[in-house]
Amino acid sequence: MREDIRNTRRRWFVLPAVCCAAAAMPLTFTGPAVALPAISRSLGADPIALNWVTNAFMLAFGSSLMAAGAVADSFGRKRVFLGGLAAFLLFSAALAFAGNIVWFDVLRALQGVGAAAAFSGGMASLAQEFEENERLRAFSLVGASFGVGLAFGPIASGLMIEAFGWPAIFLLVVVLAGLALALGAVFMRETRDPDATGLDWKGAASFTAALTALTFGILQAPERGWSDPLVIAMLAASAFLFLAFWRIERSAARPMLDLTLFRYPRFVGVQLLAAAPAYGFVVLLILLPVRFIGIEGMSAVAGGQMMIAMSAPLLVLPVAAGLLTRWFTPAAICGVGLLLSAAGLFWLGRIPVGSEPAMLLAPLLLIGLGISLPWGLMDGLAVSVVPKERAGMATGIFSTTRVAGEGVALAIVTALLSALTASNLGAEASANAAATAQRVVTGNLADAALLAPQTSHAVLLQAYADAFSALLWLLTGITVATAAVVFFFIGRGGKAADDGETNAELLAFEAIPCGETGSSRTNL
Repeated sequence: MREDIRNTRRRWFVLPAVCCAAAAMPLTFTGPAVALPAISRSLGADPIALNWVTNAFMLAFGSSLMAAGAVADSFGRKRVFLGGLAAFLLFSAALAFAGNIVWFDVLRALQGVGAAAAFSGGMASLAQEFEENERLRAFSLVGASFGVGLAFGPIASGLMIEAFGWPAIFLLVVVLAGLALALGAVFMRETRDPDATGLDWKGAASFTAALTALTFGILQAPERGWSDPLVIAMLAASAFLFLAFWRIERSAARPMLDLTLFRYPRFVGVQLLAAAPAYGFVVLLILLPVRFIGIEGMSAVAGGQMMIAMSAPLLVLPVAAGLLTRWFTPAAICGVGLLLSAAGLFWLGRIPVGSEPAMLLAPLLLIGLGISLPWGLMDGLAVSVVPKERAGMATGIFSTTRVAGEGVALAIVTALLSALTASNLGAEASANAAATAQRVVTGNLADAALLAPQTSHAVLLQAYADAFSALLWLLTGITVATAAVVFFFIGRGGKAADDGETNAELLAFEAIPCGETGSSRTNL
């Protein structure tokens, strides 16, 4: 009895450790997004190098997650969590002292690797501490903690920048990581998968190389052109490496990514759901601060305040979404949320750049409200797709899909925004249209004006504004299409879940055909 009480108390300290780590993660990309104009002025960089400020972290984070999950299952979830947090803390602190943009981007990549280890180890450990309904609610709290980082990250970063300069944006990250490290070291117990066979090094290397080549090619395309030999070579290399990864995983005895899971519609649906917020929400966390601060001339604090409208719902609604599964299916909750987010995107696209800030608040709030509903369910659903003992792999697959999808989406959307802006500039910027557009998109209007002196400031703004509206309408269509796919793959069967069906493990059970289980079940 006393042992049970001690275990109950202990695991409720493990949850805050993972929540602190989760709150620190979004600060690492919302902070630099707000600070990007200041970083550009301080370190000096071309648009490609500035794009890597965000993409280096997201690429390293996304490509390392599956490997980190496999390492956590094999060598211990607590060990990977603490080691990843220590590295994340160290490289976050080092970023404040980076002397040039190259070292800054390198440190961002190393920071992403540490974050991947901390995230995979922490989420896999959490899955071992809680059962059934409690697990879903615990993961909802982690989602809410992530929302805290998103909601207050931009405004906190803005205040830090104006008071102490851009290096101060990493202070809060270091504090949260330190707190998570202390709690995890004391209260987290060591667990591992007894059947784990180690890391699939060939799979990890080919997947990381494929993502790197894809991202590099996409980022180079706006300035060099899609027909440039380097761009073609990078995209071709990416396709070859993804094919190699697929072949490696098919032949591996215990693969990093179990490809047979893609035969199950609900597993596919969960992965599509993981990528859904990338186009409808995450890319805006990077693009909007640049628009507010670099294009519309807001201060860093004012730009951060605007972002609260979009990210504040993540403070509450992820937990509410977990509770709503008592009465509604996860597919219905997620699908409706994505449709609300799409409506907000369309509305925002109709408001011109340079409008009164108050006009933007309602569509930003609607986007945040919509995306918060699937956000609260995604992590719990992800852990359900494999047996509990392989929770590290489940976390790695889902988080890789989400973060790698976000990194690729950001590269694609940034390239598309540059291409649309260059097209709108047309003859106004002559041969420098692509380079000028690249600088406009990163908020560097001064350099853009130098490249195209014959182009007026008003023309630059109008080209960007028209491109941004067209981009938002495209993202609206993508989000609507994703909602329909999620309804189809996750929502087969319309009965609302009862108390026994609210736990995420039933979703994995539902993914298995009746003939393979030998028993009947109720659809979610």
